Amino acid sequence: MNDQSKSSGLSKCEKLIERYEEFHQHSTNRLIHFFCVPAIALSLIGLLWSIKIADVAIPTTEYFLTLNVGAIFICLAALYYLTLSVGSFLGMVVFGLMASLLCISFEMSPYSLLMVSLVIFVLAWVGQFIGHHMEGKRPAFTEDIQFLLVSPAWLLDVLYKNPLKGLPVLGVLFFGSYLGVNQLFAAEHVPDFSASLKRADQYEVKIIRDKWGVPHVIGKTDADVAYGLAYAHAEDDFKTIEQVILAARGKLASVEGIKAAPNDYYVHLTKIWEGMDERFVKLDPELQSLCQGYADGLNLYASRNRDLLIPSIWPAKPQDLIAGFVHKLPLFIGLHRDIGRLMKPSGKPQKNASVLNPGGAPVGSNFLAVSPSRSADQATRVCINTHQPWTGPVAWYEAHLITDKNNVYGGLFPGSPVILSGHNENITWGHTVNQPDLVDIFELEINPNNKNQYKVDGKWLELEQRVAPIEVKLIKDYRLTVKRELLYSIFGPSMRVGEKVYAIRYGGMDQFRQLEQWWRMGRAKNLGEFKEAMRVQALSMFNTGYADKEGNIFYVYNGLIPKRALGHDWSGTLEGNRRDLIWDEYIPFDDLPQVENPAAGFLQNCNSNPFQTTLGDGNPDEGKFDPSCGIEKEMTNRARRALELFGGDKEITREEFFAYKYDKSYAAKSNFRKVIGDFIDTVKLADAELQEELELIRDWDGSFDKANRSAALVLMTFRPRSNAVKLKFNQDKFLENLRETSKALRKNFGRVDVEWGKVNRLVRGGESFPLGGASDTLRAIYGEPQKDGTLSAKAGDCFIQFVEWDKNGKLQSWAIHQFGSATVDSKSPHYSDQSPLFSEEKERKIWFKREEVLANAKRVYKP
Repeated sequence: MNDQSKSSGLSKCEKLIERYEEFHQHSTNRLIHFFCVPAIALSLIGLLWSIKIADVAIPTTEYFLTLNVGAIFICLAALYYLTLSVGSFLGMVVFGLMASLLCISFEMSPYSLLMVSLVIFVLAWVGQFIGHHMEGKRPAFTEDIQFLLVSPAWLLDVLYKNPLKGLPVLGVLFFGSYLGVNQLFAAEHVPDFSASLKRADQYEVKIIRDKWGVPHVIGKTDADVAYGLAYAHAEDDFKTIEQVILAARGKLASVEGIKAAPNDYYVHLTKIWEGMDERFVKLDPELQSLCQGYADGLNLYASRNRDLLIPSIWPAKPQDLIAGFVHKLPLFIGLHRDIGRLMKPSGKPQKNASVLNPGGAPVGSNFLAVSPSRSADQATRVCINTHQPWTGPVAWYEAHLITDKNNVYGGLFPGSPVILSGHNENITWGHTVNQPDLVDIFELEINPNNKNQYKVDGKWLELEQRVAPIEVKLIKDYRLTVKRELLYSIFGPSMRVGEKVYAIRYGGMDQFRQLEQWWRMGRAKNLGEFKEAMRVQALSMFNTGYADKEGNIFYVYNGLIPKRALGHDWSGTLEGNRRDLIWDEYIPFDDLPQVENPAAGFLQNCNSNPFQTTLGDGNPDEGKFDPSCGIEKEMTNRARRALELFGGDKEITREEFFAYKYDKSYAAKSNFRKVIGDFIDTVKLADAELQEELELIRDWDGSFDKANRSAALVLMTFRPRSNAVKLKFNQDKFLENLRETSKALRKNFGRVDVEWGKVNRLVRGGESFPLGGASDTLRAIYGEPQKDGTLSAKAGDCFIQFVEWDKNGKLQSWAIHQFGSATVDSKSPHYSDQSPLFSEEKERKIWFKREEVLANAKRVYKP
């Protein structure tokens, strides 16, 4: 058979490879092409991958990927190879997947896919030219282009024909690619801390740790102490501070995966970073310097502990601190729940938990104050008693900041450079959560012929359109950038849900001075200055209580409550086609519900009706506030008990004040006691089943003292949360709970009348401590069920502060933390050193004056 006959019997693939072989006979040329062929193919795909052409939705999600020319080229090349042979097709599929992974990993790395691909492409072609020069001949230009597609098939053919050599080569190729992909995904930019480190010498500060590890930071200026505070807090809880920065930057999903993607979307949707630099320079220059000092302190710690870092977000910037509170406040008002509610019609699962409280722990707070007229010794006394999750980004950290101009002690959240709740020499203040209606939802009227237009007052307007790039961790260091549509209308941030578009408008949506307000509050010397700080109105919510050395007590139902048009139902979804429904103003601070120096001589707020802050004259006039404000009217059990205890004692001693705060009972007329009474009155059982349990419930005296033998059965059967007034009667559910609880108590404790303190526990550092108190008592404790039948406390009473000025204006203060100053460092002696005191409902005396701090120092150092 002649050569022509042999050639006619070859397949199309074999013919192309045979032709390719004619130009690659020289051994060195063949070797060069063994390296250059895959290099050219990969770099060509990389170049084409850099050309983006369209967005493609990811099925069953709100996200999409950006299609590129490289991915299309791989698909077309695979189809082309299928026309040649099945083996070539399979080889191309594997090669295409490997190339795609390499391209994605390059895009997730600090390196430029375009530039690296271009360099490799040029060098590989130069290598081929050298090889052809050795060969002594090269194909024509048009044939060379064809050979570009044929070369991978030639390489595969060579490897297929000689598997003993081919398999090792393929193994090296794939293993090398795997290593390369891993290295690229893990590659991070190297943080440059040089600018911060150059400023280190300008901060005059020292950190003093007392025997409890509490940091007392002494410096000349606020910037000095912010620098020291950042370093001290990073020593105790660096990872949470880093998480706060990640969340505010919209980078949380790159570390925590798809579950954190809603947070990153929210950051883009609310435009947290848009114009941040311009807003930052509008802040008080002293606050700017303070934020810079805090960022520099964080960067100093980060530069010394690089093994702890997520490098992509470092160094920290002063703007991170402002963005952190722009990020937090809308979540406190529940914006994440409204976004989740909007998405429900899409039929897609929504995660509504806030990144601030991912476990959904109950939250609340108490603020209690008595003036000299109500005290047995004419003292002014205050208890600041917030109820926060015990760990995470809104868990309290205790600190003391002393400058030449100010001395302030209290609590702050990770990432805060100022005290958020505490006292100075002259005043004290604290917050409780309130729930005014601060979020409005508008359904836009969309043009049926153009989904990106909406009608307002008869005119079609264009939706502002953008996309949010969200980097999502897959496994290990592997990450992928997905995108999500962002819309904005004149009503506010907008979301497309199916064929509908909803706009969101919320109190404080353009506010960025939250930190400035808290900073000014902490510097106030009297009630007038404190009110002036409150008039900044940067805090979109929070009841605020106040007292001072002059004996003044004050309360305000604080909030950025919109001035809404009357005559509309603002509790539901509104028409988004009228400008007159767009509000731009808020109720002024001085017009908010307030109580100042009431005749009764005391005030309280326990997440309750602001119009029942005290007894008798002095409460705000409820009639002045339109229902559209959404001011809550419910009375928690904590509020009822506070009114009973403080209202029933006209000469309150220090010991009584402390005891009232730790009250563990439900008011006789509380909703919780009523629901239990109704259950006992109506329950009917055919036999003696659960008779012992029912007797225990019937005999319950309303207390959650540690020794109470009915409390465990009561709480685990009826399950109140932070506001027991919301508990609804459900006979069948209660009976089911009672049977389950009875069974569990008998199994785990051998009896149903187990002491409450054996069930209700503080677990920390390998130790377990008994706790009194429960849901919606003034001693608020919220526990999570454990396998051994106990409840492990995770929220409620946490960092508690007591502040007192005697009749001569002498200051004393006390505090207790549920754990200790080392909030996450289990190796520290201060990881749980305050837990025994917390369990026993005892406090530590605060060392406040500079000389007291120095006299009780256990460690003094400069960052």
